[in-house]
Amino acid sequence: MTRPPHPTLAEATRVWARIGLLSFGGPAGQIAMMHRILVEERRWLGETRFLHALNYCMLLPGPEAQQLAVYVGWLMHRTPGGIIAGLLFVLPGAAAIMALSWIYALYGNVGLVEALFFGLKAAVLAIVAQAVVRIGRRALRSGAMVAIAAASFVAIVAVNLPFPLIILVAGLVGYLGARANLPAFADGRGHGLLGGQTVADAGTILGEEVPDHARVDRAAAFRLSAVLLTLWLAPVAGLVIALGPANVFAQLAAFFSVMAVVTFGGAYAVLAYVAQEAVQNYGWLAPGEMLDGLGMAETTPGPLIMVTQFVGFMAAFREAGGLPPLIAGTLGGLLTTWVTFTPCFLWIFLGAPFIERLRHNRSLTAALTAITAAVVGVILNLALWFGLHVVFAEVVEAAGFGLRLDVPVIASIDWPSALLAAAALLAVFRFGVGTLTVLAGCAAAGIALHSLVPWLV
Repeated sequence: MTRPPHPTLAEATRVWARIGLLSFGGPAGQIAMMHRILVEERRWLGETRFLHALNYCMLLPGPEAQQLAVYVGWLMHRTPGGIIAGLLFVLPGAAAIMALSWIYALYGNVGLVEALFFGLKAAVLAIVAQAVVRIGRRALRSGAMVAIAAASFVAIVAVNLPFPLIILVAGLVGYLGARANLPAFADGRGHGLLGGQTVADAGTILGEEVPDHARVDRAAAFRLSAVLLTLWLAPVAGLVIALGPANVFAQLAAFFSVMAVVTFGGAYAVLAYVAQEAVQNYGWLAPGEMLDGLGMAETTPGPLIMVTQFVGFMAAFREAGGLPPLIAGTLGGLLTTWVTFTPCFLWIFLGAPFIERLRHNRSLTAALTAITAAVVGVILNLALWFGLHVVFAEVVEAAGFGLRLDVPVIASIDWPSALLAAAALLAVFRFGVGTLTVLAGCAAAGIALHSLVPWLV
């Protein structure tokens, strides 16, 4: 089969710009869209190679879809290609979230805006629940995978174990299971078929061989890593030293830098961690505001983890110090985005050359499959957390036997929210309505309810 011609960097830039503008629908939708464009339409790489790159990105902390774009961009056009792909995947969403954050800060208490986000919360709950089911169908292909998912859910909900420990244990179980040749770990196809057709690596632009620039060059990898580490951590150290650790900008820089290292398992797992810390520990947002931010991220292109920009904006907006609040909020949002996404380039440029040598490693694939199963439990926890705060006005913590659980106050049920959430779930699961349609429908329903019976919303 004749290979398609290799695109120029300018041609690739146009493709990445298109992907960035179309990257709606959360990580599952974004990955499927990239598969359709890069594998099926453009034939830059084949099915096996695409899934291998995705496997590595799933093992990393941070947004796997954006890191997958960096990986493929780097494979195609070296470091400049990776930087362009990663930036264009993030920039449209960053601009949209910043604009929405300004609107939210200025008009968030206006009835119409409250009604809009009232509707979006119900849609977000349905979308997160759909993510649990979609990933569960791909990952839970054996009793062992179901057991890993269940153990992950209990560990995070009731025992409050840290995410990195859960992911580490799951990966180790998968790796050892494959090494022991256990049948439950023999099938490493944890992600399933992502596109409408299978494209073999042979006959694509990249083919099956490793490009010359993708071969391991330790000296070059470490030089580039040193530059990225400096760009990432120098601002963090400067803010902590200049402003003190209690300053909101220093807190944002330090917290989201740590988050970039310890949050494994994809966007929804990251959001569970951010929601817990930003709402419960730092008090930067109320639970409902976190849902508002996720609604913004769901309705704009780019990674869902872009909600961190909204968190940074609101935290700095409320603790502006001597700065005008909107300026402080803008700087806080940009700072959060910088320390969240800069490490993503580091993980790819440092690790991808080594990972390219492991494309046929069965134990690594089995470890990924087990990690994906554990992520199902983490996302189920996120769905439960959202559901409690959407449907009930009051949630209390119950503790006993070393366990802690959030329990709703039944009398505080918000019936309009509950009914709208039920309608969104029905639309997604019974009628297969798409993400954007559900978001638009719920937003319209929230505005309509406010117009007809304003005291309900």
